[in-house]
Amino acid sequence: MLPRRLPLLAIPVAILVLAQPAFAHEQVGVTGGLVSGLLHPLTGMDHLIAMVAVGIWGAQLGAPAIWVLPITFPLVMAFGGVLGVLRIPLPMPEVVIALSALVLGAAVAARLRVPFGAAAVIVGVFAIFHGHAHGAELPSAANPLAYGVGFVVATGLLHLCGIALGTLSRWPAGERLTRGLGAAIAALGCYFLAVSLGGVA
Repeated sequence: MLPRRLPLLAIPVAILVLAQPAFAHEQVGVTGGLVSGLLHPLTGMDHLIAMVAVGIWGAQLGAPAIWVLPITFPLVMAFGGVLGVLRIPLPMPEVVIALSALVLGAAVAARLRVPFGAAAVIVGVFAIFHGHAHGAELPSAANPLAYGVGFVVATGLLHLCGIALGTLSRWPAGERLTRGLGAAIAALGCYFLAVSLGGVA
């Protein structure tokens, strides 16, 4: 039943991705802030894969993590977004964002089992840096609150996609697929980490 619904879950994300070129110019006001916020998490591969990994890992860990981790990430990310809007600096944000893809992807690939509290802390720390990056790139003419709502909603949709993929692990073929996706996310995280460390150097 669930595999048949996967295409439906992908539709809203696909629409947002395909709509991106139409909104290439800076958006203004509340509507512009909402559109910019919705599109922003989809324009950076490092953000996108880490957010999907959160959903997959939550599904692998099961209840309550399957729902609490994807709720924790956007809420804490919103706090990080405020820090970014206020231009409060965080140490090496791009490095930590790349590291988040590496760590979360590796957790999915290894089907890492950790206490729920530890998983929430890991996700929460990474969420602050992802939110900070979103907030720091707020378009100057956009409404900050609408922008924040947009990137939180888009993040939630990416988590839902991850949850849908993660629930496939109840079948042997789905287990191999999700762990393979985790390995691919971790490999991309290694690449982004190398790029960001090269930029820092």
